[in-house]
Amino acid sequence: MINSEKILEEILEKLSVIPESDIPSIDLYMDQVTTFMDKHLSGNKRYEEDKILTKTMINNYSKNNLLPPPIKKKYSKDHVILLILIYYYKNILSISDINTILTPLCDMYFNSEEDTALGKIYEASCDIQRDMTEHVKSDILEKIKSSTETFMDYPEENRDFLQLYTLITSLCFDVYVKKQMIEHIVDKMNEESVAASAKKSKDKKDKKEKND
Repeated sequence: MINSEKILEEILEKLSVIPESDIPSIDLYMDQVTTFMDKHLSGNKRYEEDKILTKTMINNYSKNNLLPPPIKKKYSKDHVILLILIYYYKNILSISDINTILTPLCDMYFNSEEDTALGKIYEASCDIQRDMTEHVKSDILEKIKSSTETFMDYPEENRDFLQLYTLITSLCFDVYVKKQMIEHIVDKMNEESVAASAKKSKDKKDKKEKND
């Protein structure tokens, strides 16, 4: 019989959130970046052969404008922070949606004059994740409990599977609703960005016509 509570404990034990203070402040070459990510996030792998980050991935992120280009082939602390965020986002969101989220963040805070600007934002996000861990754990444990109370009148040889099916369905619905929420927020962000860009172009055109 599959022990769902034990699986949850193992996941939470291995779950890695890299503290801002653990990210090197010195610039790194690509090999050093991939080594750092693999060292700190290997506990998140589903299979041993899975790759946390590769050179090809980094190049693709740059090509898709998710990651600013390196300076003299070196990546700053802000680069690494963005790569960590991309790592988590890509399991749920499309490249386009990630771009919508990260582009304003980069415009406002990437390599800003205040060296720790992006780092402070990242650390605040990590604090929220740490605070949410117990809530997430309690929520999943409640779903496990509810699933074990279903199909009690079914034959025992089928009951374990049906209860696991119920748990998986419950977890999937939870993820589905949250994913829908994220996507709708991102769509609104895109709409506001397009509207702001159109207004800026109109104001520029009006000003030019007025001066002419």
